[in-house]
Amino acid sequence: MTHFDSLLIANRGEVVTRIARSARSIGLRTIGVASDADRDAPHTLACDQVVAIGGERPADSYLRIDKLLAAAHAAGTQAVHPGYGFLSENAAFAQAVVAAGLVWVGPPAEAMHAMADKARARRRMAAAGVPVLPGHDDGDDQRPGALRAAALRLGLPLMIKASAGGGGRGMRLVRELGELDAALASAASEASSAFGDPRLLLERALLAPRHVEIQVFADTQGAVIHLGERDCSVQRRHQKVIEEAPSPAVTPALRRHMGEVAVAVAREVGYVGAGTVEFLLDAAGDFWFMEMNTRLQVEHPVTELLVGVDLVEWQLRVAAGEPLPMAQDEALARYERGGHAIEARLCAEDPGRGYLPQSGTLRHWQPPRGVRCDHALASGCEVSPFYDSMLAKLIAHAPTRDTAIQRLADALDRTACLGLATNRAFLARVLRHPAFAGDAVSTAFLGQHFADDAARACQAPSWLRALAAGSQAVLPQAALSPLWAGWAASGRIETASPIEVDGRFETWQLGGTPRALVATCGELAHTITDLTRESRSIVHAGIDGRPVSARAAHDGDASWWQCEGAQAALRDLRLVGAQATRSLAAGALRAPMHGRVTQLHAQLGASVQAGSLLLVMEAMKMEHQIHAPFAGTVSAVHTRVDDQVAARQVLIEIAA
Repeated sequence: MTHFDSLLIANRGEVVTRIARSARSIGLRTIGVASDADRDAPHTLACDQVVAIGGERPADSYLRIDKLLAAAHAAGTQAVHPGYGFLSENAAFAQAVVAAGLVWVGPPAEAMHAMADKARARRRMAAAGVPVLPGHDDGDDQRPGALRAAALRLGLPLMIKASAGGGGRGMRLVRELGELDAALASAASEASSAFGDPRLLLERALLAPRHVEIQVFADTQGAVIHLGERDCSVQRRHQKVIEEAPSPAVTPALRRHMGEVAVAVAREVGYVGAGTVEFLLDAAGDFWFMEMNTRLQVEHPVTELLVGVDLVEWQLRVAAGEPLPMAQDEALARYERGGHAIEARLCAEDPGRGYLPQSGTLRHWQPPRGVRCDHALASGCEVSPFYDSMLAKLIAHAPTRDTAIQRLADALDRTACLGLATNRAFLARVLRHPAFAGDAVSTAFLGQHFADDAARACQAPSWLRALAAGSQAVLPQAALSPLWAGWAASGRIETASPIEVDGRFETWQLGGTPRALVATCGELAHTITDLTRESRSIVHAGIDGRPVSARAAHDGDASWWQCEGAQAALRDLRLVGAQATRSLAAGALRAPMHGRVTQLHAQLGASVQAGSLLLVMEAMKMEHQIHAPFAGTVSAVHTRVDDQVAARQVLIEIAA
């Protein structure tokens, strides 16, 4: 047994609050770390002590082994939990923690090393009798000609993967021979940039499989069990979006078979702790090994709800040398009578604009009741451009899949996350899609059903736009005291409320009183009755005879509105002249996200052609280029290189 009474959590965000909750429940003192960008982040409040590690970007903070070990030494901690992401699967970090005399809450470095190289792991698993797809995993000969010859032998379709990779980086699907050479070069370049290793492996591709993973757990006494599967087939760019358990495609017999194979994989590498063995599953029930994630997974709550356990507590107890608290038969029995659990990842991204990551101030946050919500958020907190875009996880649990889906979709409708674009409404649409409800699911699901911006975007309904425009033009910014409650309703109103919604400009004509207001915009017309403000953030009204309560968050002339799952991001244009509005509508190029300007090619007065590169931004590990929408002259430049700019901020204006 290895006793420890303190734990450093070498991570940030919601995983810190999650791990700290379990650690403190068993009496451990918890220590968090914070970069300069996270000095006031909510996750720092979850720990008993926080150590500043400096830097803003991951490379200067959460990826610095020396800084993390120095923080552990300064806090006098005895154990380290890496969370997920960052250094969680870094064998060198695990070795350094142990060499420093600390307890590593994770698998042995040797097991991590064995699975870190995807090509080596494939070969080892094949030798152990684990099913793998036909492929080419000779990491020694990486000449383009050798890879091309191997690809021709395997045949198409083909998946190119980074040997040292994960998370979808360095992956390319090749359907036609003419795409092969460019895909090999592109994958090698991305792999080198992301992992410092350009080596590739090739696998025969399955075009529409399911992605099914098995949760395994092992202790230091040699016991290894599995806790059933999770279906992670709904993905975007090989990143998981929705996860559920059990998989509708897995029978009890198949579950046992896949579980036995996953346990064999864990035994093969001498595994200890929580891990996940990932497989591709086809419609015939055949499955193939993909990789092993040697850490706790983001989606672990799905398994926890089905089995009724705390997997983080298990990790901590196993790291202390305790045996697994449950045998295989009991774990599987609990899983199979546990009903259904489903998780959605709430991210700061804009589905209607290519899932561009978003950063900025979260003006209002209120998680829903009735479901589990793992997060490290608070109203007024900053969403940094330097880190991953995931904000929170919502997990619903119910006796049946249909009920779990409905609970999660309803919970997303009730989640208030205002101040920046998120995928909240998009997730609810995915869950309510008939194909998802009917379990017509594969890794191709989003590409088949949400392939274009129009399908992904959740346009604000006209009734919500009318309500927001009317509220901004008619109501005071704060609720009136009871003595003055009838004041606003006494006068006749005839006014116009010009607004911008997602880059579109429209003017709502308002006539009547707050008791009975008619809002029109072109052919659109809505009747708003009994318009009142409970507070600056809550507005009540009747819309076309239907009572509604909307929640809003404000920042200057910008506001964000949400009601009954619908949402709208508005800008109040009443202080902007008509000519300026027309100018902005015609040629204003706005920042698609919060971020830093890294390149500026536009010069005041210069002539540009349609498609000319004008500016490059960087945010959340992504680069975004802004091009001229039409030929014209640069009439204004509102930014410089290295400026931090806000989403929707006007950067450049073009005169046709």
